[in-house]
Amino acid sequence: MPLAAMNASDRILIAGCGDVGLRAARLLASRGAQVWGLRRSLPPGPAPLSWIAADLRQPATLAALPPGITHLAYLPTPGARSPEAYRGVFIDGLRNLMAALDPATLRRVVLVSSTAVYGEHEGAWVDELTPTGPLSFNGEILCEAEAWLAAQPVPSVSLRLAGLYGPGRLQLIARLREGRARAPRHPVHWANRMHVDDAAGALAHLLNLPDPAPVYLGCDDTPLPLHELYAALAEMAGAPAPGEGPAPGAVGSKRLSNARLRASGYALRWPDARQGYAALLKDA
Repeated sequence: MPLAAMNASDRILIAGCGDVGLRAARLLASRGAQVWGLRRSLPPGPAPLSWIAADLRQPATLAALPPGITHLAYLPTPGARSPEAYRGVFIDGLRNLMAALDPATLRRVVLVSSTAVYGEHEGAWVDELTPTGPLSFNGEILCEAEAWLAAQPVPSVSLRLAGLYGPGRLQLIARLREGRARAPRHPVHWANRMHVDDAAGALAHLLNLPDPAPVYLGCDDTPLPLHELYAALAEMAGAPAPGEGPAPGAVGSKRLSNARLRASGYALRWPDARQGYAALLKDA
């Protein structure tokens, strides 16, 4: 969607600037913002932003941040799927970075969280007002990070993303082609997805949105029974029809509503994952 123009005085730091962050940086830079990307190791090649090499877990490496940062997008990637790795970046790293920034100039923080903060809802609709109840340590730590950030004196937003897909994220297609993907039919397990470009667009949108709500769900318009999604993708990919199997662990079955994000003025390019995957497979 078209984003509102940024001001040349907007100085945006994207901490944990990987795939989603870099896509958001391109959008923000094209609207006139100054953008910095922070990573442990810097990628090769040109980019529409300035790079900062730093480790969020090591406060000493954050001493040379650019002054006057006005907006922070926080979306680090843990180095491992463990409680220690998640706590290191989402709790310790967030606190370290916030301590290193100037609160007098910081006007907005957007924390990219996950719908893993919700529990099992047996296919019911879930939105921002639904109580959290994570089923695993990652959701528990993200809930803690959200609560800590919300208690700080800087205006903040948490963007809870559903499962992402897009260029470079076709592992599911590979599993279908290899006959390894399974999904339950009874009871139905609901899947929620978001294209990586729509996730980046939502992040850029919320960084510049006047008077945002404290929490938004990032997902497309079309929750799908997992077995229906897999069957549609298998047909597109020329893969065998997926067999029946257990639901993914520790995610819960729920239908996510993006009504609040839509009402804020954000329009998705890919409202249905089947359309998004079809475009990806056409270009692959």
